[in-house]
Amino acid sequence: MARIKKIAPATFSATMRLLPCLVVLVASAPPVHADALQAGLWKIITTPEIDGVAGDVQESTRCLTEEEVGNLEVTFSPNSRTINSACENVESNTGPQRLSWRLRCAGQIDIDVSGEFTFDAPDHYTGSVTTHASMTGQRIPDSRASIDARYVGACSE
Repeated sequence: MARIKKIAPATFSATMRLLPCLVVLVASAPPVHADALQAGLWKIITTPEIDGVAGDVQESTRCLTEEEVGNLEVTFSPNSRTINSACENVESNTGPQRLSWRLRCAGQIDIDVSGEFTFDAPDHYTGSVTTHASMTGQRIPDSRASIDARYVGACSE
């Protein structure tokens, strides 16, 4: 029988808070031509996993503007907000309906973050963001966030 590895709630919570702080939306790759993606309100389901242990599914919404869907690599690619770490985009690949990237930071926190998004329909995209990190030589639990997003309708003012 498989053993289930438990992670302390404080560790899981700290790691989940770390991921959004490290990755924000900005990039410098050529445009992804997923012109089918609709501007408007999107429902985003994020399924986190820390060191192989599933976390609680998180649901959120986001309003994507015409400008954001017109330049998906700016909307879905990384830029760091770390202090005392130097970061560089080490990989960026785009295709007609795909975007993948990798960000590596070194310093007080060493981190390797990779993401891949597939824009498969005007009202749907999927993605994943994977993080491997250590701080001052101590390993931080690996994390992966799987993303499933669906168009809901127009954004409210």
